[in-house]
Amino acid sequence: MLNKNSIDAHTHNGVKSALNKHFINTGILPKELGKIYSQLFTWRQKADYDDIFDFNRERVLPYLDLVEDFINTIKQVIDEN
Repeated sequence: MLNKNSIDAHTHNGVKSALNKHFINTGILPKELGKIYSQLFTWRQKADYDDIFDFNRERVLPYLDLVEDFINTIKQVIDEN
């Protein structure tokens, strides 16, 4: 989506910032999706860099439908542009 809109991001944090700046803050994507993305980004950082971080069923399962909605919304925005 960023690439299609000629938005450069060279790091994971850059992608997060660009997504917020160009799509969440402008209302193209709902703020709720931004919150979901931020949570997933935080988990990814913890999984990569913290000594101990346990993903368990109770923590992850509630996000499955939310992530599917996130992906579908992104696809829709890409198709509309």
